[in-house]
Amino acid sequence: MIIYSVTISIDEDIETKWVEWMRNVHIPDVMKTGLFVSCRFSKLTSHKEEGFINYSAQYTCESKNKLDEYQSKFAKDLQQKSLDEFADKMHTFRTELSVIEDFFMKQS
Repeated sequence: MIIYSVTISIDEDIETKWVEWMRNVHIPDVMKTGLFVSCRFSKLTSHKEEGFINYSAQYTCESKNKLDEYQSKFAKDLQQKSLDEFADKMHTFRTELSVIEDFFMKQS
């Protein structure tokens, strides 16, 4: 499994509008590509920067090939839609993680 993690720093003045857009437009558009099996959308509670709020969208896909397909066929257009909507109010940082193992609490 591969996690494609996008950390986004947004202007606090647009937080409500941006979160609504992420939940109702952007994340569903990314998921509609059929290349990811899940997305975890989170608000960072550390690394605060004056005037900005940080979020993370972590998309999980089955293989590096699927992530590469997303990046070659869909990423540019979807990222441009984000820029068209919020260009001067957000900054992003993207990373790729290869999952080694998942650990879960055992139920007794």
